[in-house]
Amino acid sequence: MLAVAVLAAGKGTRMKSDRPKVLQSLAGATLVERVLASCRHLDPQRQLLIVGHQAERVRSSLAHLEGLEFALQQPQNGTGHAVQQLLGPLEGFEGELLVLNGDVPLLRPSTLESLLERHRASGAAVSLLTARLANPSGYGRVFTDELGQVEAIVEHRDCSEEQRRNDLTNAGIYCFNWRALAEVLPQLSTDNDQGELYLTDTVAMLSPAVHVEVADPAEIAGINDRMQLAQCEIALQERLRSHWMAEGVSFVDPASCTLSEGTRFGRDVLVEPQCHFRGRTNIGSGCRIGPGCLIEDSQLEDDVEVLYSVLREVSVAVGCVVGPFAQLRSGARLERGCRIGNFVEVKNSHLAAGCKANHLSYLGDADLGAGVNVGAGTITANYDGVRKHRTVIGAGSKTGANSVLVAPIVLGAGVTVGAGSTLTRDVPAGALALGRAPQLIKTDWSPPRG
Repeated sequence: MLAVAVLAAGKGTRMKSDRPKVLQSLAGATLVERVLASCRHLDPQRQLLIVGHQAERVRSSLAHLEGLEFALQQPQNGTGHAVQQLLGPLEGFEGELLVLNGDVPLLRPSTLESLLERHRASGAAVSLLTARLANPSGYGRVFTDELGQVEAIVEHRDCSEEQRRNDLTNAGIYCFNWRALAEVLPQLSTDNDQGELYLTDTVAMLSPAVHVEVADPAEIAGINDRMQLAQCEIALQERLRSHWMAEGVSFVDPASCTLSEGTRFGRDVLVEPQCHFRGRTNIGSGCRIGPGCLIEDSQLEDDVEVLYSVLREVSVAVGCVVGPFAQLRSGARLERGCRIGNFVEVKNSHLAAGCKANHLSYLGDADLGAGVNVGAGTITANYDGVRKHRTVIGAGSKTGANSVLVAPIVLGAGVTVGAGSTLTRDVPAGALALGRAPQLIKTDWSPPRG
């Protein structure tokens, strides 16, 4: 059996934030969500989060995750003290305990799998991840014997000058035999530079102890301040872009684009500079995105083109063209071959196949039949000051420039709306609708003189 414990009690003072450190965002997910996701494939029987600073806020932010247990560390007196809080919840547990840090979000699932496999194959009481760093300052040093087994871990503050020359560092990721760990946890002492209970001290108490050295030290990077958060964002974005380029996506300027891990692409997608993908977004094969687009929680089918536009919570069917400078808001649904042009906003509206709105229009709470042509400056006036109302426009209808359709209103199929009209009543199919004030011309007129 496997239990996973994530240390998430710290305040993160150096972040200079009102938000707990583990709730800082990285590529669209919190740090602690990323840590939990990294071990999900191991199928642990127990998942425990050790919380402390703003514990209720951390709990509520993770309420959507099933099966997550919480243990409170109060006060926070070191990593050993944190794991001591599990002695009650894990009483009688038989199996391994994988200990992760809530501020180390770049671990690959394959790395944790290797650690667990090594632990089980070796019969070790404890196995830990290590990394060789060019600049190991601040990291605990790992000391091994001639057989490569771990003898001790010494925190950087407690190292002698000679010990600090050792570049094998502790990543702070452990796999323990829980029963063996539970026996030594009560023996931890605060006799160290920080006066805290170190989980690392248990390694010298447990035998055998082995380590697994990670190939990519970036995986074990911890986050303590905004600079380190930005560095991890860069590393994660590079990882995501590299994955999708290997799957057949072209990025013209990769470093200028950002993705969420929930973004998915088909093949032969072209992503031009300064494009950003958020949330759960799917981009179909053959799409051209950008430059200058933001697409969030949206579904784009194949061969869609989007240029200098913002799309949030929308669906766009095959062959549509959007932009430049368009905004598709929540609930917008475009069917095959629609065209949304410059400075057009669409919200909570369904546009059937072949609709066009090329210029300067607002379509809110509207249903457009196939082949509707929306003239420049057409507006659906959907709000009466209290409630929203819908506009329905039948297939093949055309609205002239600067038309205002005051909802609720229904235009039948094949309707033509004269330019400059304001309509407040339903229009039957095939009709011409005009709603203009009579044109007044005064001849031989001169403006008044001051």
